[in-house]
Amino acid sequence: MIFAAIITVPVVAAMCSPLLEWRDPIYIIAGLAGVIAMALLFVQPVLAGAYLRGLSRLQSRRVHRIIEGVLIMMTVIHVIGLWITSPPDVIDALLFSSPTPFSIWGVIAMWALFASALTVLLRRRLRINPRMWRFIHTGFAVVIVPSSVIHALLIIGTMEVTSKRILCGFLIAITAKVIVDWWREPKR
Repeated sequence: MIFAAIITVPVVAAMCSPLLEWRDPIYIIAGLAGVIAMALLFVQPVLAGAYLRGLSRLQSRRVHRIIEGVLIMMTVIHVIGLWITSPPDVIDALLFSSPTPFSIWGVIAMWALFASALTVLLRRRLRINPRMWRFIHTGFAVVIVPSSVIHALLIIGTMEVTSKRILCGFLIAITAKVIVDWWREPKR
C-alpha cells in the first residue's frame, strides 16, 4: 500500500496542479513524463533488491528491465517535449550552459541513464562478468538517483512539494539500502 502511494500520489498531485491550467498540451505531457520517470525510478531499486513481495529475484530482474525501457521512454518524451516548447533552453541544458542549476542535474541524470541502458545492451557482447556488471550498474545508479533527486527538488513546478520530497527521500533511502545489502552479501 505504501509502495503504491509513493508512486501514485506525486503523479496524481502533478496532474491536478493549478500550474498546468494555462500550459500547452506538449508542455503538460513533457512535465508529466518527467514526474512519471521519477516515480518509475523509485521502482527500480525496489526491483533490483527483489524487495517487492510476490516476485522472485528472476521476475524482479525481468520487470526491472521492462521498467528501464519505460523510464528511458519517459525521459525521451520529457526532453523532446521541452525541446518543442523551448529549444534554446534544451540546447543550453545539453551544453551545460543553462543559468538554471536544475537543468544541469537533469542532463547528468539523463546521460547516466542512457549510458546505463547502453551497457545493458552491450553486456553480453563485452563479456562483463556478473560481479563487475553489478558494480558498473550500481555506479550508474549512484549518479542517476542523486542527480534526478536534485533535479526534481530544484524545480518549482507541477510536482507538489510534499509528495515530491517524500518520493525523493524514499528513492535515496531504498537505493542506499540496495547498495548496502549488496556489499554485505557474501562474495563468491
